[in-house]
Amino acid sequence: MIRREAGFTLAELMITMVIFVFVIAAASQVFVGLITQFKQQSKIAETNIEGIVGLDIMRRDIENAGYGLPWVLPTAWATSPCTGYQEAVVVAETPWVDRDFNDGPPDNPARGTDSAGACNPPGAIRSGDGACTTPATCPAGSDVLVIKATNVAQNDASQKWTYVNTTSQVKEWDIPGETERLGIGDRVIVISLGNTTPTLRTLVLNGGSFTATYARNGTYLDASPDTLSAGFAPADTTDTRVVYGVAGAPAAAGTPLRMPFNRADYYVRTPAAPNMPTRCATGTGILYKATVNQADGGLTELPLLDCVADMQVYYRLDTSVPPDGTIDSEPNSIALLTAQNIREQVREIRVYILAHEGQRDRSYTFSNFTGASTCATCVRVGQSAVLGRDFDLATITDYLNYRWKVYTIVVQPKNLR
Repeated sequence: MIRREAGFTLAELMITMVIFVFVIAAASQVFVGLITQFKQQSKIAETNIEGIVGLDIMRRDIENAGYGLPWVLPTAWATSPCTGYQEAVVVAETPWVDRDFNDGPPDNPARGTDSAGACNPPGAIRSGDGACTTPATCPAGSDVLVIKATNVAQNDASQKWTYVNTTSQVKEWDIPGETERLGIGDRVIVISLGNTTPTLRTLVLNGGSFTATYARNGTYLDASPDTLSAGFAPADTTDTRVVYGVAGAPAAAGTPLRMPFNRADYYVRTPAAPNMPTRCATGTGILYKATVNQADGGLTELPLLDCVADMQVYYRLDTSVPPDGTIDSEPNSIALLTAQNIREQVREIRVYILAHEGQRDRSYTFSNFTGASTCATCVRVGQSAVLGRDFDLATITDYLNYRWKVYTIVVQPKNLR
């Protein structure tokens, strides 16, 4: 009997393998494309989340500008100027001089009727128009925005307040878990609202110091109520005194506050590698919120949004005397206004931030240019040519392969008046 054996020839196997390789190659291209798009969309989603969270922090701080600030400084400081009051110092990380935004020592500049180097009431908002002048460390021409209030710091004490009576006892808030109650050793300030109309909001001193220490005694409403030092108590019931938390208890007991408020600086800075994300276009930076430390006057940075190319800030002012509720001016700087000018005139703050979503995408070409007709590669960072500037994206490497977006924040501060 003859057995027949069948199979594939070498030519058939070769043809099959070639076809199989082409099929795998095609499938691989589809798979790589899917992975690339997934990565791109993930980065875009990450950017959007950053924008929602980070920019909401900024919006909240602008809305709270002026919260807890004294409007009048103690008369005792006229003979011993600003005893114990020291604001920001020069910080190496920023290319501008942080002291330029000070209202008190050291080296605060003159503003209107406020003298340089003197002790002046703190302005709720300080602006730095085009403060960035060194492209190597920050996008050139980008603005700086400074917010002063007791509640812009990143600590629990700064989010709390109460009031003190004539016997130095403070109101203990009846909140489940006592989350609104100030803690043992928290450092606070006391503001006297006085008995006049309008109220003066005068900073209270005790023995020459504006730092009060909260004494938390036992549980809520027990036999030993919470107190402050007797010198911070009002003389009679016509003088309402509000207690604002500023900072938690320091490591060394009795350490005074540096400033009778907290300060948050917002700016765009390009950090050195590896702190700058590699997905960001060359020439962009990170939007930071930097709080001034009560310990040494330096900055503690909190990154809010990556890949930022520009930030522009504009103000809407009612300059009528008396104010009539009508917007009379929309400048890009209020650097020369006194604290009182700011309270009386500022009605709205607008912040425009240019950043790109996700990472570079070679298959994408940006085309949404919105600048002046004479600048074909510009994007307008602002609401108009006057209230904004045309940013030339051509100054950024491979700018066409990024998805650019202008974020807009419009806020009416609630604590200026």
